[in-house]
Amino acid sequence: MMRSSKRTWGKTTIGLLLTGIMLFPVYWMLNVSFTRDQDMRKSPPDLFPVHGTLAGYRRVLDEQLPYLGTSLVIGLGTVVLTVALSAPAGYALAKLCPRGGGVLSFLLLAAQMIPGIIMAMGFYAIYLQLGLLQSVPGLIVADSTLAVPFAVLIFTAFMSGIPGELLQAAKTDGAGPLRTFWSIVLPMSRNAVVTVSLFAFLWSWSDFVFASTLAGGATHKPITLGIYHYIGNNNQEWNAIMATAVVASLPAAVILVLAQRYVAAGVTAGAVKD
Repeated sequence: MMRSSKRTWGKTTIGLLLTGIMLFPVYWMLNVSFTRDQDMRKSPPDLFPVHGTLAGYRRVLDEQLPYLGTSLVIGLGTVVLTVALSAPAGYALAKLCPRGGGVLSFLLLAAQMIPGIIMAMGFYAIYLQLGLLQSVPGLIVADSTLAVPFAVLIFTAFMSGIPGELLQAAKTDGAGPLRTFWSIVLPMSRNAVVTVSLFAFLWSWSDFVFASTLAGGATHKPITLGIYHYIGNNNQEWNAIMATAVVASLPAAVILVLAQRYVAAGVTAGAVKD
């Protein structure tokens, strides 16, 4: 018993140390966000904001709210478009067994391996012809291409676990494929919908490659580009940068905490078969 207790305490200590190491950058971001500009290059640096200031957060409220609003619109638009495209596709692959479904699943996996910058260059050439450069709808479509392949695979795995008897009963009652999908399959796929929505929102919220390539000169820019207002060739306003990063992290963190149990169920769906 004593030996088992020592092993447990040892593992707990190691886990806490590793967690502290991984979370230290987050703490340092908070520390710097409260640090005065004149203390920024202090050596050794203060481990705590001894002479704390809220100047960085005041600048965020004065200057960054429009960027946060744009990011929110892009994130929500990406979620809606991703779910609208991937849920029916996942249902078709899982339950309708179309021809070439295996090949399509392989292509979805391959699509996730394409570097984002390659896709951004392709979108730039297309948007230049269509007049969608520097536009919010253009960013929504581009960000959705990152989320849709992953989302289709999640929906396919989850919907494969829905009992076929339910679908057969709906068919017996006269429901077609669309009615069955909307009335039975989609409500039962709540965990998958939340999982896909969360990842789509996080990817669009943190996107920089598409934003800088397709909307660098736009009037409405996401927060990832708004932070760059504080970075210059000879001056980096780290107090404002870190304060913006903290504020920009809060929506994603809150959503992740609220949705974590749905995400766990959605990601593990299809892993175990009865």
